[in-house]
Amino acid sequence: MTSIGNISIRAAREQDVPTILGFIRELAEYEKLSHEVVATESMLQQHLFGARPVAEVLIAELDTKAVGFALFFHNFSTFLGRPGIYLEDLFVQPHARGRGIGKAMLVRIGKLAVERGCGRVEWSVLDWNEPSIQFYRKLGAVPMSDWTVFRVTGDALTRLAGIEA
Repeated sequence: MTSIGNISIRAAREQDVPTILGFIRELAEYEKLSHEVVATESMLQQHLFGARPVAEVLIAELDTKAVGFALFFHNFSTFLGRPGIYLEDLFVQPHARGRGIGKAMLVRIGKLAVERGCGRVEWSVLDWNEPSIQFYRKLGAVPMSDWTVFRVTGDALTRLAGIEA
């Protein structure tokens, strides 16, 4: 656990699943993507705390109340020959912003990356989210403007896998 004044950052526990799902829904609302959230508590339970966890979550607390989360997982850089950390989501509730909570979570992830021998930490941000872009730039992050993210999901994923829907 990391504590800075009345802010603490800790690893999520199984009992945090409802809180994590709540944060996911709040983030989706902020990003105008609520219609895309299909995650359930049982799905999060299975994939975060089940037999084969595929991601980790940090919970940010302000005065012992959960106010944000960061969900991340390991990837691998063939060019670096080392693992990396991909930050899937970082969210702090609006009333708690501006207190260093987002930075504290990124610092914690940075420390984990260094401790685990990772070569990088990366994430995506919506191009209209200027407050987040400026925040990330202040931390030394640089946009990867030469890259375009591609995604296959839903029926397209099923077709790619050769499975009839």
